[in-house]
Amino acid sequence: MNTDLSEDVIPQSDPLGLFERWYGEAREFELNDSNAMALATATPDGLPSVRMVLLKGHGPDGFVFYTNARSRKGGELLANPNAALLFHWKSLRRQIRIEGAVTEVDAATADQYFHSRARDSQLGAVASDQSAPLDSRETFVTRFEEARARFGDGEIERPAHWTGFRLLPRAIEFWTDRAHRLHERRRFERTPDGSWTSTLLYP
Repeated sequence: MNTDLSEDVIPQSDPLGLFERWYGEAREFELNDSNAMALATATPDGLPSVRMVLLKGHGPDGFVFYTNARSRKGGELLANPNAALLFHWKSLRRQIRIEGAVTEVDAATADQYFHSRARDSQLGAVASDQSAPLDSRETFVTRFEEARARFGDGEIERPAHWTGFRLLPRAIEFWTDRAHRLHERRRFERTPDGSWTSTLLYP
């Protein structure tokens, strides 16, 4: 498993290819939730917040995750559509930081992923007012059971506010551990024409 970030090993123009390689190795070697990533957002006033979410799609058009648009993170993304992602794979001693603008996925994409989820997860999305105050756990369980009864064995309708977001990267930074904290970092930045430049950074 090569962790060298020098230019003779890593093509300067292909950070997405390097992400694909590292992500594939994480899927093989990271024991738990290799697709987990920290999502950092900010309020319109610039106050930061961060939480863990799961990557559910990625490619040249960006990195996709799903959530309730009425949640705190959903509201922050709609008000300030810029975010940062962080993957940290402890078993591999690697991390990747990604920064970029965020857009909402189309309804068909959200529908397709929503209906691929476990049925109880779909019902949970219907029952939850994510991030809103909750008076008791019993209230949420009751709402879940009401949703189960309402839909029966039929298809569960995706709530319009349950959707996906796609982050199109403008910068991707790779970090790999080295002995004595002499770590290695390479940052890629997208140019106006869509190509990439890169440079090593001091650790």
